[in-house]
Amino acid sequence: MAEDVSAGKFAYFLAGLGVGALLALLFAPQTGQEMRDLIGVRANQGKDYVTSKSKEVRGQAEQLVGKAKDLVTQQKEQLSAALEAGKQAYQEEKAKTR
Repeated sequence: MAEDVSAGKFAYFLAGLGVGALLALLFAPQTGQEMRDLIGVRANQGKDYVTSKSKEVRGQAEQLVGKAKDLVTQQKEQLSAALEAGKQAYQEEKAKTR
């Protein structure tokens, strides 16, 4: 009887071992080559993402620089106009006092 119990336990052990091996094969990660290929693909995707984002940020920065240049030009023109108006007003007042 003890032999029957031991034989039953051993049979369950072998069945469990077989099921475990089958599950390990089903859920095993890819082979080394497949994993390297996957890493390469993901690295290229990451590089492409960074490249596209950097182009996008660069375009936004160029737009901001263009707007800043336009604003500076506008401020220069307003300052020049104010200086000319001031010079003209000075000349007119100077002519009145003569």
